[in-house]
Amino acid sequence: MKVLLACEESQAVCKEFRKLGHEAYSCDILECGGGEPQWHIQQDVIPLLNGSCVFKTADGATHKIVGRWDMIIAFPPCTYLTVTGNRWFDVEKYGHNAIKRIKDREKAVEFFMLFVNADCERIAIENPVGIMSTKFRKPNQIINPWMFGDTDNKKTCLWLKGLPNLIPTNIIPKDQRTNNNWKAVFNGKQYAWNDPNTAKFRSKTYLGIAKAIADQWGKEIDNGNRNFCKN
Repeated sequence: MKVLLACEESQAVCKEFRKLGHEAYSCDILECGGGEPQWHIQQDVIPLLNGSCVFKTADGATHKIVGRWDMIIAFPPCTYLTVTGNRWFDVEKYGHNAIKRIKDREKAVEFFMLFVNADCERIAIENPVGIMSTKFRKPNQIINPWMFGDTDNKKTCLWLKGLPNLIPTNIIPKDQRTNNNWKAVFNGKQYAWNDPNTAKFRSKTYLGIAKAIADQWGKEIDNGNRNFCKN
């Protein structure tokens, strides 16, 4: 399959698809953090969404996609979409900064909807609990890292088209789960909320979830045995 991992700097999901033999590419305006530049497209993802495109990966090689992508998995930035930042939209309290943030939110919603409307039969869009449940529709599924072998409790919404809900692979007992919903931890170090690296590290996909995505969605699709989301 030809798989586009949009807004994926970490390459966590891209690498899992590659392990299974799929032609997967991560795409982000940032340099790849996964150490595989030959699979990373460092540019605006919008021109690539509908397939039939030519692009260069970060190692300088040129690639061509004929026709549509078989699957698009998108991780659009959540800064202006998550409900945790709602207090900063108070115009009376924050004035010009709140007005700017409202405009940034509008742009974030428009960017999210580009993935919804992409010309692809199988689309998954990932984001925390946020305003897209009302601006667009409720997610098909809400998952947690503890459903896939990681101890953290961090709700993640999935909006799906042509793909089944993910099936939990390793549920961690409740008394062993940790509330890491607001923390940014990387290589054993916790980053403060205002650290410039925080947003990047908080957005990284957990390994258990990345493996489940590639294993379950990367298999041959059998419409007779699985219930697929048509929305």
